Parts: sequence; structure tokens; C-alpha cells
Amino acid sequence: MKLASELRVGNVIMNGKDPMVVLRAEYNKSGRNAAVVKLKLKNLLNNSGTETVCKADEKYDVLMLDKREVTYSYFAEPLYVFMDGEYNQFEVEAESMGDAVHYIDDGMPCEVTFYEGRAISVEMPNSVVREVEYTEPAVKGDTSGKVMKPARIKPTGFELPVPAFVEIGDKIEIDTRTGEYRSRVKG
Repeated sequence: MKLASELRVGNVIMNGKDPMVVLRAEYNKSGRNAAVVKLKLKNLLNNSGTETVCKADEKYDVLMLDKREVTYSYFAEPLYVFMDGEYNQFEVEAESMGDAVHYIDDGMPCEVTFYEGRAISVEMPNSVVREVEYTEPAVKGDTSGKVMKPARIKPTGFELPVPAFVEIGDKIEIDTRTGEYRSRVKG
């Protein structure tokens, strides 16, 4: 049992009779009222989402799920196929991939989470390095504060905001948890 205030993103809890994964947990303590936690949850069985507000001292059963280290093999519409060290293949539905679809690349190490033998989610490394496929040229003289421009990365074509000095062909480090640019990588 865990208190609602101790829940973190990725925890799997029982909400009624359904296992739910925590997508977002925001702790809120206002002056007069009791502390509450706003939870954004996704049902593991039917992929439906819900949001709920609960008291910070409310208790939840936390489920332990089976996790395996795997590498990404290939995409077979609508399934992403992964392989573990013993050459077992696991298929993950596209809607269970979450934001991982923006950064996935052949041979990439990941962690797949299973619930009752079914692959339900994919965890990426905290950061990845990707090459910029396309971005607009920087506007000369625009140095007012933190100037950002859109950039498309290889191989997925995902777009994210990057600083004005980033150019086509640059390798950048991206935080996979937030989808934000971290830094430019040399070499």
C-alpha cells in the first residue's frame, strides 16, 4: 500500500477492479484545504484514460509488474516488435507505446512492462541523441532571450523546439520524459 502523495509516474495501482498506470501525479497543498493529489491514469486493460483527484493520505495497492530488458527490432503495422536476450519476440500495440514512438530507433535498448503476460508499455532511456533532419535557418540579430525554432529529427520525423543555433546535421540530446532539447552533442 502506498499513500497517494507517494505515487509517481509509472506506478501501477488498482483503482476499483482495474489496474491503472499513473501518467501524471501532481501534489497540491493549498492554505486552508487538505492536501490533494491530481492523478492522470490510463487503464491497462482497455487503454482508456481518466483523471481523478484524491486526498493525499488515501491508500492504493501498488502492483509489481514484470519488466524485461529488450531491444527494438522492427515495426509491423500496428505493432512494434521487441526482442530480449534469449531471442523471444514481444509485440507492443502502437497506443501502448506512448511518447516512445517519437524516439524509437532500430536496435535501441528499452524496457517492456508486462501485465498478466501482455506487453503494456515501453520505457525509454532518459535521454537519446538524434540527428537534426531539418530546421529553419536562424534569423540574424534575433538574440532576445531564449529563441527557439522547430526542428525535425531522424529517423521518426518528430518535431521539437530547439535553440536558434542548432543547424541541420547537428546531433542533439533529447530528454525522453519531457520531449525537450537538452544540449548539442559534439562529434
